Amino acid sequence: MKCKVEKSKISGNIVCPPNKSYTHRAIFLASLAGNNSQVNNVLFSDDTKATINACKKFGAEIHQKDSSIIVKNPIKIDNIVSEINADNSGTTIRIASGIASLFSNEIILTGDSSLKKRPMQPLLDALQSMGAKCISTKGNPPIKITGKILGGNVTIPGNFSSQFISALLICAPLTEKGINLVIEGNLVSKPYLDATIATMRKFGVTVQTLIPYKMYNIPPQIYRPTTFDVPIDFSSLALLLSALVLNGENVTVKGNIGNLPQGDEVFIDILEQIGVKVIINKDEIIIKCPEKINGGRFDLSNSPDLLPPLAILALKASSPIEIVNVKHARLKETDRIAIIARELIKIGIRIQEKEDGLVLESPDSLKPAELNSENDHRLFMAFCIAGMYVGNCIVTDPESVSVSYPNFINDMNNCGAKINVE
Repeated sequence: MKCKVEKSKISGNIVCPPNKSYTHRAIFLASLAGNNSQVNNVLFSDDTKATINACKKFGAEIHQKDSSIIVKNPIKIDNIVSEINADNSGTTIRIASGIASLFSNEIILTGDSSLKKRPMQPLLDALQSMGAKCISTKGNPPIKITGKILGGNVTIPGNFSSQFISALLICAPLTEKGINLVIEGNLVSKPYLDATIATMRKFGVTVQTLIPYKMYNIPPQIYRPTTFDVPIDFSSLALLLSALVLNGENVTVKGNIGNLPQGDEVFIDILEQIGVKVIINKDEIIIKCPEKINGGRFDLSNSPDLLPPLAILALKASSPIEIVNVKHARLKETDRIAIIARELIKIGIRIQEKEDGLVLESPDSLKPAELNSENDHRLFMAFCIAGMYVGNCIVTDPESVSVSYPNFINDMNNCGAKINVE
């Protein structure tokens, strides 16, 4: 499928979707706690549905009520579980792999063709060091895990994905010994680790930080039932705010911001650095944007999902936007660095691709083009927003938004965008 995107301006109100990362974590932890644990303001997307289905396969009894889920009975570690299908969700398969290592029988974890390209070996090595047997396809899914792990000392590299560390943290309190965790090298996406620890705290489990982002101790504990409210998703908010910068006229973004840590919240600071005034009230955000924005150098090592919304702002920048230390964005659903460089040059943006980032300069002239998002939800949304600025563009794979923001096209069109699925 493809979309025709015409030049357009948006105005009115948009409700920002709930946070995908917190939805994943809260569902897993509610499923481990059970006893009527409740998660409110759930993002129901393809990725989070994969997590709900995984927890059900593990034995949790989950009921949906409006925008909430209630877990009646928890995951049963002594269940016989054969296979977990995570579809396209990297978070699901990685956290589920940690939980699978608590079971005694062999469990197969797999997903779609894109997920089968996502690296898993560092996590599998860590689980094996604690007693699990792990078999994979050259370090990628499908994988077979046979537990159960007892815990103890474990070391894992931090330069691939913070999801590996989150998986170890979540399963750690349910091991016999607990886990003493050492992270080697520089940890990428640090705020996602903070999000995991904050969510575990809400469910009654304490993670002892010995050296931040380097060394943790998690003694044996039990997850306690609670009610968890999911805040808005700053990854999706960043895309909405980039749409406002390029195409907005009197737009208000609404949603419960909450007080839980989110790495992509730094996008607010980035916008202010490039000359955009951001006004945040209790449950709404508005911006005031100059005709031209500033460029600058931005380190996205802790917030790789900001790469697409920041890259497209080069359309309106008076000087180059340089994005650095985001090599791990090549290991997302797609190689986002390479695809952004390949596609945005079509609409006139001048681009220098580097191993760990991009340098982007505004176009001498705008060029309508067909932009191939490679079925990557964040690239699709970013390319649509760019297409609204350029006009007369085609963007592929609109169905991909079901991963994180199912209502994106409707929300944009309801505010005046001209995005037509063909």
